[in-house]
Amino acid sequence: MAWINKHLEPTAAHFTYLILSAFLLLYALFSSFIRNRLHLSEPPLATLVGIIFGPQVLDVINPIRWGLEDNITQETTRIIVGLQVFTVGVELPKAYFSRHWKSVGMMLGPVMTFSWLITALFTYLVLHTKWTTAMTISACLAPTDPVLAASVLAESTFSRRVPRRLRHMLSAESGCNDGVSFPFLYVGVLFLVEETTGDAIKEWVLGTILWQCTLGLLIGLVIGHCFNRGLRFVEKWDYIDTGSFLVFYFLLAMFSIGIGSTLGVDDFLAAFGAGYGFAWDGWFAKKTKQTHLPNVLDLLLNSSMFVYFGAIIPWSHFTPAKWTPDITPGRLVGLLILILLFRRIPIVLAMKRFVPDIRTYREALFCGHFGPMGLGALFLVIEARAQLENGTSLPEPHPPKYLKHKEAVETIWPVVSFIIFGSTMIHGLSVAAISVGSHFSRKDGERAPLIGQESDGLQHMDHEGGGGESEPSVSGDEDPDPNE
Repeated sequence: MAWINKHLEPTAAHFTYLILSAFLLLYALFSSFIRNRLHLSEPPLATLVGIIFGPQVLDVINPIRWGLEDNITQETTRIIVGLQVFTVGVELPKAYFSRHWKSVGMMLGPVMTFSWLITALFTYLVLHTKWTTAMTISACLAPTDPVLAASVLAESTFSRRVPRRLRHMLSAESGCNDGVSFPFLYVGVLFLVEETTGDAIKEWVLGTILWQCTLGLLIGLVIGHCFNRGLRFVEKWDYIDTGSFLVFYFLLAMFSIGIGSTLGVDDFLAAFGAGYGFAWDGWFAKKTKQTHLPNVLDLLLNSSMFVYFGAIIPWSHFTPAKWTPDITPGRLVGLLILILLFRRIPIVLAMKRFVPDIRTYREALFCGHFGPMGLGALFLVIEARAQLENGTSLPEPHPPKYLKHKEAVETIWPVVSFIIFGSTMIHGLSVAAISVGSHFSRKDGERAPLIGQESDGLQHMDHEGGGGESEPSVSGDEDPDPNE
């Protein structure tokens, strides 16, 4: 036994490799059953794995003890969310925004603004924070998370029951609004860190709107278009092999994120613009249609990140402290319920008539509910903490004890983390709930077997086009989908 123990190396890192790979292997083996029959997605399952093996239960995966602090969380989420919004840009149908700009614009404008303001109001009233702190928290929670959205909107038995125009609209919204959330985030932050109101407004207009957002999107579109031309040229002359052609997808996403972060522009808008510019003509999507690259991304990176998130949830901060006396489990649960009920649903129902792609109130209710908060919010809260700590986007490895904005720094992290956790579980499990609910709402003779056999469209949604515009397929040379 002593000889065996001498050769064993059960370190925390080695256990982590083992646990993470075992979870991903098990999920991969039963992925079709889990997704198409149980209607479960990866994020809530991965988060539960992180909690079980994290410091609160088995204490095998403990990133904080390993020295993985805000800077690691920030860069990891930057890469994963950037890759996901790039993927959204690539997968949208050919010339999508030229036909659906109004629908996406309404979701990014009035809907997102309302979400930001109402969440700030609830945070201010429930947790008794400063108004600027509440605005910063709500800005982190305003965008629809592209990673959680992709886990539900990805090709599955359930997603095929939702009209494609809704899936495309929600995907486009989730791809854009992590970047669009920067102006909302910096409203609260700049009014805290700048000396005067005039300085805050000037920096918000010049630094946030023009430099970060506008320039970031333009740079991404130019990068994507140029590399589209370059790849088409080398593929035409057979200068690139199959393996390099497929990996080019990930390399270009990383390149756009790197350009964006180096120039200090909005990484996510740069990545989304690069993806959309790269696949604007549908050529690349047609070439890679059967490769299922996004599924690889979801399984390897997104699921791993949610395991990490489950392990770093700050459970000990969900109780009153000197700087956060009103943060209690009861208030956090109440805030979560208010956010889930009123953050998007009322405004989407009210704006239904102005969003061409939403045709019925059941569709508006679905789109209003479907606004998950996840890894994008995790990135934004680290960005906000860094700005409040030192005035830059680079977080402190060890934040100093005495800060000018101590109350805001100590408040935003536990609040946003709790809402992310709640949203991950509720939105991740809502597909199963919707499927069960729609099943039992039918008459006995109309019901298919509950587990994975229902293939008709969800009730009270327009699945026949309703006289609206049909969406051409990605490749541009196939028959239009009747659900568009």
